[in-house]
Amino acid sequence: MRLRWGSVGAALLIACGGLTLLTAGTRTGRYLVRVAWEEGRILRGRQSIADLVRDSTTDAVTRGKLQLVLDARAFAVDSLGLPAKDAFTKYTRLRSDTLVLVLSGAARDALAPVTWWFPVVGRVPYKGFFDVRQAQREETRLRDRGLDAYLRPAPAFSTLGWFNDPVLSTTLRADSADVANTVVHELTHNRYYAKGDAVFNESFANFVGARGAAAFFRARGDTANALLCENRWEDEKRLGGFWKLVADSLEAGYARHPGAEGKPERLATRERVYAWARRQLVDSVGPQLTTYPTTYASRVQLDNAALLARRVYMTDLARFDERWEADGRELRRTISRLIEEHRAAR
Repeated sequence: MRLRWGSVGAALLIACGGLTLLTAGTRTGRYLVRVAWEEGRILRGRQSIADLVRDSTTDAVTRGKLQLVLDARAFAVDSLGLPAKDAFTKYTRLRSDTLVLVLSGAARDALAPVTWWFPVVGRVPYKGFFDVRQAQREETRLRDRGLDAYLRPAPAFSTLGWFNDPVLSTTLRADSADVANTVVHELTHNRYYAKGDAVFNESFANFVGARGAAAFFRARGDTANALLCENRWEDEKRLGGFWKLVADSLEAGYARHPGAEGKPERLATRERVYAWARRQLVDSVGPQLTTYPTTYASRVQLDNAALLARRVYMTDLARFDERWEADGRELRRTISRLIEEHRAAR
């Protein structure tokens, strides 16, 4: 699976603003100190993208990707109405191939996510780590508590406009379609971010990133990349519908066996549902995916933590598309309407 789940870094990095609320002597305080230090290192390493594009010593591939970032950024501002401020005008080359590891956790016998609270963004169902060993220790702690745990890398992040977010070398390793998608996705968070509602924030940005990147490539006559964006989006919607079906099956099964005495049956239900899900992925869903690796269906992690993590990014995708169709495929209008609807419902 493509790892474009980068905006989880928003919670990780905005947490820097809470350093004055916590002491470095606590576990959370030490975590935030490390986050602040890493963010400072990223910001100190920034270089002007415009200067790098003009620099004859910049290799052709990097120059092309950086120019693409500037072009996608301009399209997001001018055509989609997304506020960019100074985001994605700078570039930082990282020392490693992984920017951040993201951890999710959940109960084994209930679709109940582990959550963490941070200043500004509120409570979120994931936590980011710059340090691999720290991430693995936290993953082990969750498993030792009898919880599911899902740890994966992310190549990008957003600080919701609080900092001048640079594009990172980890992001540029992706193909052009994903680079443009990432730019639009992250700038969507600058337009709207509902505190404590990670599911809407990320699923909404997933929709805008996909449809926005496709529109960007169409506008510049790049039909091949536009089609790739659209095909990837169709796969996201197909998987989003499947993960909802799995979640609904688990919820119904868990509900039939409430209380402490029902835990063994809930765990048995879990095993049956995930066994069924694997068969469906391999036999039915996987063969319909056109942009995922052929091994995805047989290897993708199946447990409550992984399921809920995917639901953060793949909830209501078909509904967003229906609104877009109803708006005559005017994405800028759809963005505004979806934000208005979400605000009204809160």
